[in-house]
Amino acid sequence: MASTRERRIAKELADIHNDKDSSGVAAHPVDSSNLTHLKGTFPGPPDSPYAGGTFQVDIVIPDMYPFKSPQMKFDTKIWHPNVSSVTGAICLDTLGTGWSPVGTIKMALISLRMLLESPNPKDPQDAEVAKMMMDHPAQFAQKAHDWAVKYAGAPRRQLFTETFEQEKLVVAVKKDDPTRYQGYHKDLIDRFVNMGFDVDAVVDAFNFVGIDRNGGEDYELEEAYMGDITARLLGEQ
Repeated sequence: MASTRERRIAKELADIHNDKDSSGVAAHPVDSSNLTHLKGTFPGPPDSPYAGGTFQVDIVIPDMYPFKSPQMKFDTKIWHPNVSSVTGAICLDTLGTGWSPVGTIKMALISLRMLLESPNPKDPQDAEVAKMMMDHPAQFAQKAHDWAVKYAGAPRRQLFTETFEQEKLVVAVKKDDPTRYQGYHKDLIDRFVNMGFDVDAVVDAFNFVGIDRNGGEDYELEEAYMGDITARLLGEQ
């Protein structure tokens, strides 16, 4: 008889399969008789050095799932500050302290895809890559693209490195704009941002669900609200 964990995983895999065209992520068991070891895939985000590539991650579901996050690492070699260029280990709050029991395998895969779109060199897994991205962003973009071509099957294309540098500058300025939080405490919003979601998308989800601003003070959200916000961010509401 299937355990509660196995039934949940099976349900999540069915949801991933049914929503593949919309979410862009996929996952399947390595062995159909074992639902705790999976392989996940997702495309590189457009307008990034990884565009056109397909990236595979190894997924191990722990005994305490969903109270502990899935254990994920990249099988596909990738040049990215938050992924080890040697082992594929990942630095992402969603897969650690930022995990919530309302999280799903699909959400974790979407967070990884978003991590490719918005690398965070200030909290690196690979210090060499992070230093290159901060000091020489155009060089970083070119090497990330070269690796995507070599290891992820991305088509070779001309990178507009000056545009890449300018976009990074715009993103950096935008991240420091406190008005984006619309009166919510930064830490409250950042609990979801640390899962890989954009600040503006999180604030939109908070407004949609009707989350109290609590006078701009931080507080713990009820689990039901966490689920509603996550569903909105994943396009399920």
